[in-house]
Amino acid sequence: MVTFEEVKRDTEENARANGYFLNTDENFLNDILNGLKTNEERYGYRACPCRVASGNFELDRDIICPCEYRDQDVEEYGSCYCALYIRKDLFEGKTPIKPIPERRDPSKVSKAMEYAMGGGAPTPEETKKAEEKEEFVPIGEGKMRFWYCKQCGYVVYREEPPYKCPICKAKKEAFAPLHLSVSVRG
Repeated sequence: MVTFEEVKRDTEENARANGYFLNTDENFLNDILNGLKTNEERYGYRACPCRVASGNFELDRDIICPCEYRDQDVEEYGSCYCALYIRKDLFEGKTPIKPIPERRDPSKVSKAMEYAMGGGAPTPEETKKAEEKEEFVPIGEGKMRFWYCKQCGYVVYREEPPYKCPICKAKKEAFAPLHLSVSVRG
């Protein structure tokens, strides 16, 4: 079982490593961190507590904290969607924290809600068949693909490259698709 202290420590380390700060409102911060803790206990990963999580890793991948939208939100608005991570000017009180628009595709929200309500869960028979079947999937021909940072070599698997490289901080334009083929279980 994950502890509140572990979640807080990990979040603080991530903020420091990326040049961010955590929200200065202690009660608000504790609520968000407790939400992350609850979601990790519930789903096995720290889904953003400010968004609809389905419990399906693939559907929730983009909202696992820190979410895919964090860097762009912090750069453009000063904070991430849930205001957990903030820029220095907000931390110092020079700029107020304001609500920001949701960047997540509405179709992803709908799919997560449907799945969470039991409409999208595979049957045990479908799950067993998928585990027994092995398929050849060319990476990069569907929506998901591998991207690599041409500056430092960081590799990520997702629909779009990150807004900023978490290692060297290069912009999105420094990423290029990797053209690989792998054998995966589907």
